[in-house]
Amino acid sequence: MKNTIIAPSVLASDFANLESESKMLNRSEADWFHIDIMDGRFVPNISFGIPVTAAINKHADKPLDVHLMIVEPEKYLEDFKNAGAEILTVHYEACTHLHRTIGQIKELGCKAGVALNPHTPVSVLEDIIADLDLVCIMSVNPGFGGQKFIPNTYAKIEKLAKMIKESGSSALIEIDGGVNEQNAPDLIKAGADVLVAGSFVFNSEDPENTIKKLKSINNTLVS
Repeated sequence: MKNTIIAPSVLASDFANLESESKMLNRSEADWFHIDIMDGRFVPNISFGIPVTAAINKHADKPLDVHLMIVEPEKYLEDFKNAGAEILTVHYEACTHLHRTIGQIKELGCKAGVALNPHTPVSVLEDIIADLDLVCIMSVNPGFGGQKFIPNTYAKIEKLAKMIKESGSSALIEIDGGVNEQNAPDLIKAGADVLVAGSFVFNSEDPENTIKKLKSINNTLVS
């Protein structure tokens, strides 16, 4: 049985208590910290940037999975690496020279990921999938937390999983948006390796226990 990676999205945490929220994630069964960077241009929202990422990193004992929802991400890759990013994901829709940008990320010593918006087919990655460490499928339109999950995501996961297998790529499939305890089993069955959960975790009465439940879903699935 594969080990599904749980990456709570700090975007949904209490920004006034990032140290305590980070320590909670350290104690929990979460695997990564998912850090959503928004610039108000690529997406209609502004979250936080390099200084806050560095501040989170001071307290994080787990890898920072940094999701750049910004235009011209290539200009900021080194800054986010220096702020603590171990995984850097850029959007296909924001990169004119995607192959070059992926190369830059790897030269920095980070894992390289590409995110796809809901309207973007997985087929656009055919010529670069072998170079990727991660593909993030947006299961909501990026920009805000707490949105409703888009059902077409399941079909995209299956298509992507087939592409990865046929290409010999080792890329992980990450799902970001509207993930909860109800749809997580079907996402895993479809081929998801990493589940990003924001509002579902941080708005729950017991975030640590919610993470534990997500982490244990593998054990309840029939292999």
